[in-house]
Amino acid sequence: MPIPFRRTSKTRKAKRRTHQKAEMPTTQMCENCGANIKPHTVCKNCGYYKGKQVIKAKDE
Repeated sequence: MPIPFRRTSKTRKAKRRTHQKAEMPTTQMCENCGANIKPHTVCKNCGYYKGKQVIKAKDE
């Protein structure tokens, strides 16, 4: 495999790596208890999803 003719500059390397960053996950508040949950998932605190109880809560 050939060796690169010129060294890759810091700017060029940084431009390539701009998309390799960690992002905060999207969250929303539970309609029933107000806890932060991921969208389209059952709340782990109360067991509700879209206003209906789907699973039994941990507290019960």
